Amino acid sequence: MTDFLADLEGRGLVHQVSQPSHEGWPTLAQRLAQGPLTAYIGFDPTAASLHVGSLLPVTNLVRLQRAGHRPIAIVGGGTGLIGDPSGKATERAMLTRDQLEANVAGMRAQLERFVDFAGERGALLVNNADWLCELRLVDFLRDIGKLFSVNQMVVRDSVKQRLEGREHGISYTEFSYSLLQGYDFLVLHDRFGCELQMGGSDQWGNITDGIDLIRRLRGKPAYGLTSPLVTKSDGSKFGKSEQGNVWLDAGLTRPFSFHQFWLNQSDADAVRYLGYFTFLPVEELAAIAAEMQAAPQQRAAQKRLADEVTRFVHGEAALASARRAGAVLFEGGDLRALSADELADAFAEAPRTKLGAATLGTPDASLAAVLALTKLEPSRGRARTAIESGAVSVNGVVEKDPARVLTAADRLTGGFVVLRRGKKSYHVVETE
Repeated sequence: MTDFLADLEGRGLVHQVSQPSHEGWPTLAQRLAQGPLTAYIGFDPTAASLHVGSLLPVTNLVRLQRAGHRPIAIVGGGTGLIGDPSGKATERAMLTRDQLEANVAGMRAQLERFVDFAGERGALLVNNADWLCELRLVDFLRDIGKLFSVNQMVVRDSVKQRLEGREHGISYTEFSYSLLQGYDFLVLHDRFGCELQMGGSDQWGNITDGIDLIRRLRGKPAYGLTSPLVTKSDGSKFGKSEQGNVWLDAGLTRPFSFHQFWLNQSDADAVRYLGYFTFLPVEELAAIAAEMQAAPQQRAAQKRLADEVTRFVHGEAALASARRAGAVLFEGGDLRALSADELADAFAEAPRTKLGAATLGTPDASLAAVLALTKLEPSRGRARTAIESGAVSVNGVVEKDPARVLTAADRLTGGFVVLRRGKKSYHVVETE
């Protein structure tokens, strides 16, 4: 059994750890040393797929299990009907029960890929709708609500920010969210012996509510552990690309684009993210950081980060395909060397222009004309200059003849032609 807490600390993943409220109760480190415990993390079902912003709690569940402990993943079918106000300036749009059920099913299928649910101490996957949607309001307010202090709730950042905002405020629905999350911890403690809740640093208040409930109603210790919120060094939001969220579902974010997302991280972020999102030993992380310091142009951290995370999320075959497509695209080569699936992955998010089949082989399909049509160049004159300078390629092969005409023979598998202007400006020409 590895030292779970020490591993998290070595990766910079410990932000806050609760302390026992009674003399004689063990600290979290002492309790972990005594033997296996059960811990949980909650996932908000706002979409049918997890995204890279959800990847840190996923990897923390895996780390917990590999250290010999039992993880529980809660998919919040009940709390999702309310919406967590943490980090939100306005109230979330309410989801219907049908939407929530579809989202819960999608997330459940993904979580089962990462965490081992087999065996006596296998992970558990539960939906808090199973108990929250059965609650009787008056009973809940009498037994649970009376134990929460409104005075403490209103000074929390998630509530205070909304109370001070004149335009939005906070509804009673969202205000009650922390009661429900605290109650989740109590239920998991009673049903499965859960002793630890983990989450992001913005969840600290909700976590301590559950700890306090267990202490007051059951007279037993419970623990909370938060990790820092994942940020980028330039202040921009982590988990977003030019196309929006980076999803863990390969149908929403193709493995090639997923791999590229990690390759494009800054030097400082890549080193930090290696600790967050991979399972490399801490000693190896230090060696990669030293390598980056000595030769940043080699981008060792980005390459290892992209490979490790893509392998974890999509598997070895998808990683090999993403690397092969990237090598052809960015290191040079004929795109005909790629399979139909690799081409589809590599250019799923590229801009596209349609060109009628009857146009192929005519002067209107000259390379200069098509470059102007696709807006890779503003005019045919500028296009001719770019082509003659060797700045334009067709399907990965440099072309220097402006009169070169696209024909049906140029179509790749899938019926399209790929143009490139410069190093990174790609455009797909679809032929009907």
